[in-house]
Amino acid sequence: MAQEAAAAGVGERGLAALMGSSYASKTIAADRNQKSFKYSLDKFLQVRGADTIIAQGRKRKAASAGFYQSLEQRYGVPAGVLIAIHGMETGFGSFMGDSNVISAIATLAYDCRRSDYFTPHLVAALQLVDMGVLSPKSVGAKHGEVGHTQFLPGNVLRYGIDGDGDGRVDLTKQADALASTANFLAQKGWRPGAGYQEGEPNFAVIREWNAAKVYQQAIALMGAKIDA
Repeated sequence: MAQEAAAAGVGERGLAALMGSSYASKTIAADRNQKSFKYSLDKFLQVRGADTIIAQGRKRKAASAGFYQSLEQRYGVPAGVLIAIHGMETGFGSFMGDSNVISAIATLAYDCRRSDYFTPHLVAALQLVDMGVLSPKSVGAKHGEVGHTQFLPGNVLRYGIDGDGDGRVDLTKQADALASTANFLAQKGWRPGAGYQEGEPNFAVIREWNAAKVYQQAIALMGAKIDA
């Protein structure tokens, strides 16, 4: 893997991070046990605390109206969708994960179930270490997702935005994470002003965010209630 990473342009810092990684058994356990996506929509909304996310989301939108308006003007994505994703992914940043990012991604690239999917994300994570965006000690979710809205490393590299103007992309900062999320959805084909409920044009873009149908439906439903 080090040879493959070096061939892809990963430098000494990234390679050192790879060699310092270890097998993440908790990541594999989580990957094999994603029960919540098998729930009915009503059960899923209940388990994920949808009512709380909606109530807090409305307050957050009102408190930062100018920020969300600026994102919608630039990317076309309404506040409700971004806020619903933020609430669903990390409880508005209250828990962004406790797993070593490099070890989690390296383990998933090594594990034969989805190696082809995670290997490019591992290379990206090592490139982000080279760039100083991640460190060998950076922590994220069980599958190596980072920041307020849980971006995989390849998506940080591809869609990451400096949302607060400090000259660097850091998705552990809320402004960067939400701007990056809006950029991700815009790049995936979000149509400004079009609907995003199931059967409407932008629902197909929400499907790009998460592969689980119940998750997609939850984002759409909560987003609409926050935007109401």
